[in-house]
Amino acid sequence: MKMNKKGMSVIVLSVLLLSFMLSACGGGGASPIESSGTTKENGDGKTQENVSKAEPVKLEFWTISLQPTFTDYFNNLISEYEKSHEGVTIDWKDYPYDAVTNKLLTSIASGSSPDVVNLNTEFASQMGSKGAVTDLNSFLTDEQKKSYFDGIFNSTVIDGKAYALPWYTGTEVLFMNTKIVKAAGLDPANPPKSQDELIAWAKQIKEKTGKTGYATQWVSNLFPKEGIKILNEDKSAAAFNTPETKAILEKTKQKITDGVIMKEDVPFTKQIQYYSSEQVAFEIAGPTFINFLKTSAPDVYKNTVAVPLPTGKADVRLSNSMNVVVPAKSKHPKEAVEFAAFITNADNQTAFAKAANTLPSTKESIKDPFFTQSDNTLEAQAKIASANSLDKAVDYMVGVPNASDINGGIARGLQKIMLNDADIASTLNAMEQEVNQVLKK
Repeated sequence: MKMNKKGMSVIVLSVLLLSFMLSACGGGGASPIESSGTTKENGDGKTQENVSKAEPVKLEFWTISLQPTFTDYFNNLISEYEKSHEGVTIDWKDYPYDAVTNKLLTSIASGSSPDVVNLNTEFASQMGSKGAVTDLNSFLTDEQKKSYFDGIFNSTVIDGKAYALPWYTGTEVLFMNTKIVKAAGLDPANPPKSQDELIAWAKQIKEKTGKTGYATQWVSNLFPKEGIKILNEDKSAAAFNTPETKAILEKTKQKITDGVIMKEDVPFTKQIQYYSSEQVAFEIAGPTFINFLKTSAPDVYKNTVAVPLPTGKADVRLSNSMNVVVPAKSKHPKEAVEFAAFITNADNQTAFAKAANTLPSTKESIKDPFFTQSDNTLEAQAKIASANSLDKAVDYMVGVPNASDINGGIARGLQKIMLNDADIASTLNAMEQEVNQVLKK
């Protein structure tokens, strides 16, 4: 569920400069106080309290590619909200991934901004870093903020400002071929908990069976898993060119030599092929992997179990979340935040997770039997393993300008090191220079 982000920050900046000029001319949305009610005089000189509360409020709500699959769910959700919030109506619109970004930026520039919008974490944070979405802190209670998993909620907090409410999410798990694991003399009932333990398992599998541990793509998420910061605190320069990074990359290259990881940059479609043909013992992926495996290799599917993904030095698991934001140009920020909080509260997140087979970002939701009880199918194992990973889940590369260009530069450097045996120190220097040049754009 990724949007095309190439060149996004340049567009965002130019659009926001225009929208700020419009705001200076009186085009801004109402303040929280104005939205919640004012005191006005009647014609006879007497005051009338909370006049604006009696006025109807229409909120425009945008989602991404959820129609028609979830039309009934959202129609029921909106109906329930409108019944309990007299005078508020919700105008729901759904757009494809490749259209929503430009439509949102155009609407902000034209002064016709929607009120509540579904965005992924990276774009929500980029919009927040430009001041294009509302800081939710002044509208939310501490109890509301604490209802979400800390790592996921904090992924959209920049300089103390909360720019989004987490919605549905996903985390990777470790899929394991029990036939290969047992043949190597290992017990799948006691799976590896750490990255070091996973490496030890993969080495033993290579020695005993000749199989490789797993296949992967060489991308920038290698760094946050090991606690390496990609950029400095103010995101003005690269921060990954350190002796610690050099040591981790040397260790990673050794994993290739030891047969822990394939010496190849393997996209997801090919990872499915390697696992399905039993060339590797493990697959690191989200639960959607199961659908492909079940179709391509039903016998391997029967021999597969899912467990929580072993963590690296940072002791985190990377999530891929969708969020709900309130654009700064909304004319009804108070009501918009109330509706956003309703969409993402524990009850509604639980209901949506069941309907969409996703993970919720609310702590209370995963106490539901749906996330705790297993029928021993691979699907149930993966769901429970994913849910149990949420307490360590974080998004990464959030609020970063030109994120896709930075990710691309890092990936190319890692590929040179891992696949072409390029010198680590000089390649890290080149990667750092490239990232710093991107940040200057």
